[in-house]
Amino acid sequence: MDRVDPRRPDELGDGRPDLLERIDEAAVALEALRGVFALAEPLGEVLKRVADSAVLAIADADGVTITVVTDDGVHTAAATEEQLVELDEVQYDVGHGPCLEAATARQAVRAVVGQHRKLWPEFEAAAHRLGVCAYLSVPMLVTATDGEKLVGSLNVYGSTASAFDPFDESVMRLFTTAASAAITNAQLWRDTRSRVTQLEAAVYSRAEIDQAKGMLMAVHGCSADEAFLMLVQRSQTQNVKLREVARDILASVRKG
Repeated sequence: MDRVDPRRPDELGDGRPDLLERIDEAAVALEALRGVFALAEPLGEVLKRVADSAVLAIADADGVTITVVTDDGVHTAAATEEQLVELDEVQYDVGHGPCLEAATARQAVRAVVGQHRKLWPEFEAAAHRLGVCAYLSVPMLVTATDGEKLVGSLNVYGSTASAFDPFDESVMRLFTTAASAAITNAQLWRDTRSRVTQLEAAVYSRAEIDQAKGMLMAVHGCSADEAFLMLVQRSQTQNVKLREVARDILASVRKG
């Protein structure tokens, strides 16, 4: 869908801060986003910080949401204003709207509420009810640590019809590029934490198995290999994991 901006060029800056002030606001927002890079946070918290920073980048932005498309469906992963989640969910329910258009077509969508009543009637009605007059959705594409793509959009909503113009669209494109780095960092942190947890569990299980072997060697006067074979045979007979057999043996010794 072609991007639509129904305003005349001489109306775009009407009543808005001058260009230098808007550039300063965008710089402040990007500086705030840079702080996300140094933090090891879960993905959900990073997306919330990205949304909070994005709303600072545009003077007339009243709220920001982040849409994420997964194999399990579509959801709003972060929002600066809770009522805007309702506006996103209207689009998810009917399967169309600017945030989905930006995420799936991978192009920015910028328009004034009222322009697309025939194309997105449910979204337009909900936006009008919630007092949203303009919107800007920009695609957000991130390559995950497993090579898969995190597909979504960053959605900016405003309560004035003159809220967004091509400069704002350019700022948000730059912003989503920078945000992608923060999101990738979050994924790396999450994956690393998961691996460490798995490694800790494996080490702990190995320690329990070694202790159980020692118990069996002391009781039966057998070798380490023979004790391990006893554990394996019991595991197969009871159809439980080896570490569970080891824990049962250790628990029975402690009780005794």
